[in-house]
Amino acid sequence: MTDGLFLSATDKKPMYEQIVEQITSKVLLGDWPANMPLPSIRELAAKTQVSVITVKRAYAELELSGVIVTQPGRGSFVSAHPDLQQLKQQQLMQQLEQLVELARQMQLTDQQLLTQLQQKLDSQG
Repeated sequence: MTDGLFLSATDKKPMYEQIVEQITSKVLLGDWPANMPLPSIRELAAKTQVSVITVKRAYAELELSGVIVTQPGRGSFVSAHPDLQQLKQQQLMQQLEQLVELARQMQLTDQQLLTQLQQKLDSQG
């Protein structure tokens, strides 16, 4: 269950964000189907070697965004009806943030970035 999660201590993103992004991606791709049980907070914390508080925060964010549901006494599960459009929008925004960050590292101007993006859009038809 947690085999597909790869958390990086060198990533600038906090660990809880990495967990949220990866679980959201797995749900969007259909790798984790509706009603699939998630590991307990303690289990995921132990397997990923992060604190229980970090996993608890990730699960809380996932629940707020409708990716998972938590049933007291039973655990957390992939939502049966996640808002896929909203999840895709969130994923798009995350990727745009990464794109802008990379462009800043490369010291591209906004116009240079927009030009490259427009060229890519044009080539995709």
